[in-house]
Amino acid sequence: MQIFDWIANIPSLVSENYHLLLSGLWLTTKITLNAVVFGIIWGTILALMRLSNNKLLNIFAKCYVNLFRSIPLLLVLLWFYLALPQVIKYVFNLPPYADVRIVSAMIAFALFEAAYYSEIIRAGINAVNKGQYHAAYALGMTKGQAMRLIILPQAFRSMVPLLLTQGIILFQDTSLVYVMSLTDLFGASVTQIGNVQGGTVKYSMIIFAAASYFVICNTASMLVNYFKKGINR
Repeated sequence: MQIFDWIANIPSLVSENYHLLLSGLWLTTKITLNAVVFGIIWGTILALMRLSNNKLLNIFAKCYVNLFRSIPLLLVLLWFYLALPQVIKYVFNLPPYADVRIVSAMIAFALFEAAYYSEIIRAGINAVNKGQYHAAYALGMTKGQAMRLIILPQAFRSMVPLLLTQGIILFQDTSLVYVMSLTDLFGASVTQIGNVQGGTVKYSMIIFAAASYFVICNTASMLVNYFKKGINR
């Protein structure tokens, strides 16, 4: 069958182009890790704003979350690809030819994912027993101290599996950086190798890309489930 011929070609194609594939995988990993770390930090701040008694902060966070959750990620990446590079070059006084696409992609993913992390974190905070607040206040803690020392550690402990699962989804979404002319794992496999060499190579590399994402994401999901069982114990 023809599909078996496509699969049989994969080992030789990978060995011939492994430098390009590793470079694409590294870009995918960089964007994912950056978006997870900064997305969780900014998402935590947004969640605290949503829970704040300050109406301005509450409204800002609510509008931010609703905006980014209502717009496709592809459009967000296009906005940042067309507008943000010019802003970065102007602020940091960079030459016109400076390539800031990777920085723009990292910022776009971090700001976009923060909206989703914010809702996860807010739900986790609300799930903490209210008695924990009263106990903290009884010890003389301020609201900020209670949140930082008592509530957030408990909330994050239960939220970690959800946060990691969102990170897996983010890893898959990084394939959209093709709109910014960046070469991630998917772009290296399908665009740089498959489309350039043409013929049946394209189909072989599509299969390789799909298998790569499946193996990475499925392995990560298994680790998340194992970690979740450890938390439950």
